[in-house]
Amino acid sequence: MKIYFTLLFTFCASIFLWFSYGTTDLTEVEIDESLPNIIIFVADDASWRDSGAYGNDVIKTPNIDLLADGGLLFENAFLTTPQCSPSRISILTGLHPHATGAEDLHMPLPDEMTILPGYLSEKNYFNGHMQKTHYGPNADNQFDWYSPDLSEDFPAFLDEAGESPFFLWVGFTDPHRTYGTAPEVNDPADVIVPPHYVDDEATRIDIAQYYDEISRMDGQIGSFIEELNNRGLKENTLIIYISDNGAPFPREKGTLYDSGTKTPLIFYWPGHIDAGLQYDGLSTIIDLTPTILDIAGMEKPDFMHGESILQTLTDLTVPGREYVFSQRNWHDADEHMRSLRTDRYKLIRNDAYTELPHGTAADIGGSPTFRSLIQNMENDGLDEYQARLFDVPRPRIELYDLAKDPWEINNVAAHPDYWELARELSAVLDQWMDETGDFSPHVRIRDDHTDRLTGVWFSDRIPPMRYPDVNAHD
Repeated sequence: MKIYFTLLFTFCASIFLWFSYGTTDLTEVEIDESLPNIIIFVADDASWRDSGAYGNDVIKTPNIDLLADGGLLFENAFLTTPQCSPSRISILTGLHPHATGAEDLHMPLPDEMTILPGYLSEKNYFNGHMQKTHYGPNADNQFDWYSPDLSEDFPAFLDEAGESPFFLWVGFTDPHRTYGTAPEVNDPADVIVPPHYVDDEATRIDIAQYYDEISRMDGQIGSFIEELNNRGLKENTLIIYISDNGAPFPREKGTLYDSGTKTPLIFYWPGHIDAGLQYDGLSTIIDLTPTILDIAGMEKPDFMHGESILQTLTDLTVPGREYVFSQRNWHDADEHMRSLRTDRYKLIRNDAYTELPHGTAADIGGSPTFRSLIQNMENDGLDEYQARLFDVPRPRIELYDLAKDPWEINNVAAHPDYWELARELSAVLDQWMDETGDFSPHVRIRDDHTDRLTGVWFSDRIPPMRYPDVNAHD
């Protein structure tokens, strides 16, 4: 009997304490009505070029164009890596990929790391996530709400957020391969074929289907905007549009050329950002999380590499960065590539695997566009733009004068007019690597599971990381 009453008392006390603490938490939460709602739309593998807002007059993107027309478009914004999960983790942590512990594709965010919604929860934001995650359970657990669907569940998210300010990360799966499910709204005859593709029927159909997925995503963005309008929330909602890396085509996604690392970046915030603005300063997406923390009245942690650009949103005279930095690590094939970009020049350092062709992502290797390149290569039909992807050996140093060579084909590192600049920029890159704690290519290795030359994906198993003993020769 004594045990029975002891258990009963303990149970009742626990219920009372739980109810008391729960009630206290609910009633003492203070909602700061001055805080804006925040939505980040993240395209999955969309080139910065491929919307009407960025000059593609073929593709149909009325809603992305609406955001640009009503807000601020960044003309020269860059990602820290042209790879999906490392890029997203870098954006959400404000750190370069090698500092996150998740620099390779499919590496999860380490348990001790905090991402943007984890910080925003301190300001009582209701944090939501839709569709693609791709960064591991620790990051997933820092959101309050998740849905695998898109605009269909957006009203439910808003209902659950209630009066709290909300943060919503919308991880679209468009325009990631494979293709063929989106409505056909773009004509293959009209698409823009970059010079590093073969201009044939298969490639044009491939590009048109890629355009179709962007158009479908654009329509979904429109439904979000409509729901905000219907609820009277648009005026107090900051909307940001970005991509996680370049288009899933050869010499784009997975490369450190502008086609792989340059991103669309649009801020739309009625009443706070004037309509129709464009900023041409050099910008990096690593500044996004510090900027949002600044907007929420929070200081960024000292260890973050990014800086707030809140002032730039209303003052276009603020200078851009002198340099932006990017990197490519394992993505179906191992690499250790680092790049530095100024407003005119791009320096790329290939610090490993120079005896092998550039590592191509598996989804690109199976694409009709890549197969056309392979077929024409076998028939000696590639020009200098198309053949560059298969160059062997690759140079350790690449330098491009983007004012004269926007497609980054003519490596001028050894040219008498540029070789001293190549040395100077390489020294700046070395300094950045030292200051941010970058690792040597010999410290860790992951085997390929996609053939670099043929593009054939020969294994669906992610090879384990290997850590060679660099002192084994001693």
